[in-house]
Amino acid sequence: MKACRIDKYVWCVRLVKTRSIASSSITKNKIKLNGAPVKPSKEVQLGDEINVTKHNSTFTFRIIQLLDRRVGAKLVKDYLIETTPPEEMEKFKLYQESQRTYRDNGSGKPSKKERRDLDDFMNDWE
Repeated sequence: MKACRIDKYVWCVRLVKTRSIASSSITKNKIKLNGAPVKPSKEVQLGDEINVTKHNSTFTFRIIQLLDRRVGAKLVKDYLIETTPPEEMEKFKLYQESQRTYRDNGSGKPSKKERRDLDDFMNDWE
């Protein structure tokens, strides 16, 4: 199996939704290869490490097999091993939990009374 471009590989193993998102994430240094920023056309090899930064956490994956086409979600474990430290997983779970506490899904924007109460609270805070 020949080497594969990192943007295509990241898309093939379903770390991102589309190849264009993969390319832009690599360009923005949110996806790195072996801890170093790379260009989307960089070739990956067996044993390389892919670092994906989501919000405040960095997820780490090791390449155990190369591929040339997108695979189903159940088959991803045949191509990648997740080596993310537990501390990073905890940071991500904490971030997700903190995002849920802002406002319940479906409750819409604050009412006029809620906005006034919030403004009063913020004025008292200062």
